[in-house]
Amino acid sequence: MPEIKSKQSLQKRNNQLANAQRQLEILNNGIFANGELPKFADKIAEIDQYPLRPKKLEILQINVGYMCNQVCEHCHVDAGPDRKEIMTKETMKQCLEVIKKTGAHTLDLTGGAPEMNPNFRWFVEEASKAGIKDFIVRSNLTIIRANKKYYDLPDFFAKHNVHVVSSMPHWTRGKTDKQRGDGVFDKSIKALQELNERGYGMPDSNLKLDLVYNPSGAFLPSDQAAMEKDFKKALIEDFGIHFHNLFAITNLPISRFLDYLIASENYEDYMYALVEAYNPSAVANVMCTNTISVSWDGWLYDCDFNQMLGLKVASKVKHISEYNEEILQNRDIVISQHCYGCTAGAGSSCQGTVA
Repeated sequence: MPEIKSKQSLQKRNNQLANAQRQLEILNNGIFANGELPKFADKIAEIDQYPLRPKKLEILQINVGYMCNQVCEHCHVDAGPDRKEIMTKETMKQCLEVIKKTGAHTLDLTGGAPEMNPNFRWFVEEASKAGIKDFIVRSNLTIIRANKKYYDLPDFFAKHNVHVVSSMPHWTRGKTDKQRGDGVFDKSIKALQELNERGYGMPDSNLKLDLVYNPSGAFLPSDQAAMEKDFKKALIEDFGIHFHNLFAITNLPISRFLDYLIASENYEDYMYALVEAYNPSAVANVMCTNTISVSWDGWLYDCDFNQMLGLKVASKVKHISEYNEEILQNRDIVISQHCYGCTAGAGSSCQGTVA
């Protein structure tokens, strides 16, 4: 993957791929329209999984805003400092009402950098009272060192027993900074050490610290278990850093990663790689079957990726303000060709491999 070329989002640059409809046109035409590659719907129909249907709701994933202190080359959210979409306190209150009555056992807060939402701490404090079993915050790590007002985040996370899931492209400075920007590696290492000091990621600690790996180019992640061993060995030996699990997540061909694939003339090859790596046994456990994704403005989606493509749930209930779990359970999941990314190899979800 080329080094970070821009510190602006696709939206700020007026790039055509900032438009979700344009992304869908690319995904649904070309090699899929002319029959070179089978559409995802046709592949899952072969195993009687079409239409894809939800199972019991387990995860409520809430995107509290697209603002971020980083502009990563592969970001499917197209997040950055110039993105001003931020969840309001009113929408957060609607989410809290749902959290209290939902059957989900996991609350997953994401962004952008979720910590940059001005009501983030209030929301965490209120949501932690709901008794959710697993309370995840997806942190890019560098936010902890971005500004003095964030320096106490490790203490805040520990106080509320937040499960920290952090982006970490590689255990080396070169590969990390190439994907995420100059200085990201050193700040990430410092943040991880501070989290370790609070007990995060330590053996037998209840303060969960997991890392997320995304490939740095137009290729699929290798074996998650083997990569976890390599990450743990390198981070302990070089920096004395401990963590619990590594999640290897396939880059989906949307937003900035789609822009990279097209610019580098890798789009068709990457789509061939995804289709060829399609694993039918991964279909049953893709994250859209047990997750509801909520956007910063309260709309409901089958997953975070569909949210970025503007593909709302296929239900008469489409907004958090009218949330009804029973009605939402009786829906078909909206799919397109990007879904191959979640069923390639061992499968991919926000919690790592699925098969």
